[in-house]
Amino acid sequence: MTNLKTPPGPPAANNLLSQLQFFQHVQADMLAVLNAGFRDHGDLWMLDIGGKRNFLIKNPDHIYEITVRQADKFHKPQDYTDPQRGLARFLGNGLLTSDGAFWRKQRKLVAPAMHTQRITKYADTMVYYTVQMLEGWAGKQELDVDDAMMRATLQIVAKTLFNADVSQDAGRVSNAMAVLQEMNGNNITLESLLPTWVPTPRRRREALAVRDLDEIIYGIIRERRKSSEDTGDLLSMLLLSLDEDGQGMSDKEVRDEAVTMFLAGHETTANALNWTWVLLAQNPEVEARLHEELDRVLAGRVPSLADLRQLPYTEMVIKESMRLYPPAHGFGRVAIEDVEVDGYVIPKGSDVNIVTYAVHRDSRWWDDPEAFRPERFSPENEANIRKYSYIPFGAGPRVCIGNSFAQMEAHLMLATIAQRYQLRLAPGQVVQPNPLITLRPKGGLHMRLEARPTIQRTTSTPASAPEALPA
Repeated sequence: MTNLKTPPGPPAANNLLSQLQFFQHVQADMLAVLNAGFRDHGDLWMLDIGGKRNFLIKNPDHIYEITVRQADKFHKPQDYTDPQRGLARFLGNGLLTSDGAFWRKQRKLVAPAMHTQRITKYADTMVYYTVQMLEGWAGKQELDVDDAMMRATLQIVAKTLFNADVSQDAGRVSNAMAVLQEMNGNNITLESLLPTWVPTPRRRREALAVRDLDEIIYGIIRERRKSSEDTGDLLSMLLLSLDEDGQGMSDKEVRDEAVTMFLAGHETTANALNWTWVLLAQNPEVEARLHEELDRVLAGRVPSLADLRQLPYTEMVIKESMRLYPPAHGFGRVAIEDVEVDGYVIPKGSDVNIVTYAVHRDSRWWDDPEAFRPERFSPENEANIRKYSYIPFGAGPRVCIGNSFAQMEAHLMLATIAQRYQLRLAPGQVVQPNPLITLRPKGGLHMRLEARPTIQRTTSTPASAPEALPA
């Protein structure tokens, strides 16, 4: 590798002043900093902060190299795995933060719960909690849609994957997850330079959030162990699993996977829906076509799993929303050996960041990339999309295990909500993306509710959520 080049990039930030200036720029607008870097330095560029090399990627060919062809040369970076400063201090050693043999073992245990044949049985539960949310909207003229989507998807993931009702604890869980989102910013601020034992206000909030979430999750685990019941959900699979030595998972191991699924299982769908409402409000012609499909196919009744094949445009809307505003705006790897990518060397120990947001808005892969055009994802057009230019759930062996779950959930929730309501941005509401762990609307999403003059409903949602999921 001696003849390989070092990627271009801005001057290294090796003194405290230059590092602070960089942190200020990132805090002001991270996405703008990244876009400027790609504009000035190309598809693969290097950012040197305090001697730590970070490589930024947005070319589909490079993404293939890192996530597929040379995937075995990369692991998760310390921003994920470090138990003191990374996500692991909150999530533990779950699928999102683990690596190597342990990750492979855990993914094998979790995979059956995410199989297509199993997640299709979750459809009625998804619709049930969505309708329950809508009943609570009656009489309201305005609400924080971000909070509403987060609470609904949280209840859905708790019931489907853990057969638990968290409605009484939804506020505590939502607050804990919001604190977790802040932790991403904790890695790119002045606070990250302080020793981990310094009790900053943010770190105190994190400790309280972990305590709240642990109380709830461990409570669910204790109750299930006490009953020894196999309800066929993810929690049962984890509790009943045995390794090659006949040993089961500890409560801590189960807790780590449960917390990870709470985050991944509701944040992605909620944010996909958040940005869908924004885009529909800004594009009335798309909204009109969506409503036409929903009224024609559903005729006022709530959707079922069987209806999804007849709602292709609804699915296109979701996919295009995730192109413009991917819930996971980027993801990282760390090189565990020197790696060659397109004539450049990525040294061992370097962080690599694949910027999904930039990939999805590149005019080389997407015609008029800033426009909201669901038709891009019609069957005939989708077949021509450049491979690895659309990666809302990542790519390669570590592609999000819950992608089918999230897409089905978003499809059903959009169909259920959009046939009853039009959502309009509240006066004065300026929506800006906030790239934390997921891409959330900054400061919430305040929207006005306008009930639609829908067709007379002929059937209603199931009277109650399933007591347990089919094994």
